[in-house]
Amino acid sequence: MAYPEITMATTTIHNPKNPRHFMRAKPVTRTVRVMMGGQVIAETNRATRVTELGKDMLDPIFYIPRDDVTAPLTPVEGKTTHCPLKGDASYFTVEGQEIAWSYDAPLDFCDVLKGLIAFYPDRVTTIEVGENDQG
Repeated sequence: MAYPEITMATTTIHNPKNPRHFMRAKPVTRTVRVMMGGQVIAETNRATRVTELGKDMLDPIFYIPRDDVTAPLTPVEGKTTHCPLKGDASYFTVEGQEIAWSYDAPLDFCDVLKGLIAFYPDRVTTIEVGENDQG
């Protein structure tokens, strides 16, 4: 039986070696503000929300264009991890606290993340503000 309302195959990015590991990257239609200790460290109207299914369904993560991060990001020297879906991650601190990561050279099929920074949701406060532009 076909399910025409399900568009998973065309709206998700799949790990070619494990089709059950996939993510959906979707533009956010509101302004996204990231705060640390009450201070705004990033604000954008160009965020991407990533929802990923790996071994479990992960909480959605906002990815923010690097140009919209106002806090100075200090690279964590010698720390990288590899995701078979996204590529090699680099990590960053703000004021000595590790709070962010990025995929500077994401895998070819996941280039939507290039130039974007993600923040640990338990180390910052992230909110959507403003009206929804697309209803």
